[in-house]
Amino acid sequence: MKRISLLFCGVLILGCFPVWAQTDINHYTLFTGFDYMVSPARNLTERGVETDFGVTMKPWLGLGVDVGIIRGAGTISGSETVYAPAVNQSGFVPGGAGAIHVPFKSSTYTFAAGPQFYIRKWQRVTFLIRPGFGGMHEKADITFPASLGLLFQGLQIQPPAGHQTDTKLFFGMGGGFDINVSRTLGVRFAADWVNTHLFSNLLEPRQNYVRFSVGPTFRWGHLNQSR
Repeated sequence: MKRISLLFCGVLILGCFPVWAQTDINHYTLFTGFDYMVSPARNLTERGVETDFGVTMKPWLGLGVDVGIIRGAGTISGSETVYAPAVNQSGFVPGGAGAIHVPFKSSTYTFAAGPQFYIRKWQRVTFLIRPGFGGMHEKADITFPASLGLLFQGLQIQPPAGHQTDTKLFFGMGGGFDINVSRTLGVRFAADWVNTHLFSNLLEPRQNYVRFSVGPTFRWGHLNQSR
């Protein structure tokens, strides 16, 4: 019911906007705001900032460069690691690898570039859709319990390093909308989903990330629509 109510309210709000196409379009857009990202596989929650610079090429098409810096913490489940088969077969841990949970702290840096597609049906709101192509660099400080040292020793496995860094490409999809306060100022709400495989030496499955961002957009210049 809550989702239906929110959808109904959204339709009413959009219905109040004048149905006029946007004709006076800015050439450049700068977004900077709060970033919130989660990765369910590792119970990872991070917060930080995101900056996006865009150049509008056509009323419906722009090119953007996006950078994000976020920090947080999470938990690694033993069942998600490359050591899970050995731990399960050994019988050393009651409940198997899934009973092992190791906390970590992380810093993540994201960078992406690519097209952004705009829907400018209403004067007061601009919708955007964008594919997600870029890279992710993460630093993780893992706190291994002392008992895991004995476990690795019993399995005759070299323990992983407590400090891990990795960089991988990602792909995904995102979108959102700008509420146009004025011609040169807006407020953006956006969400992105990306998929990658960080720390493949330690983690077996690929990771999904969901990112939410909100903040002001600053615009300037005039798009020459005769091009």
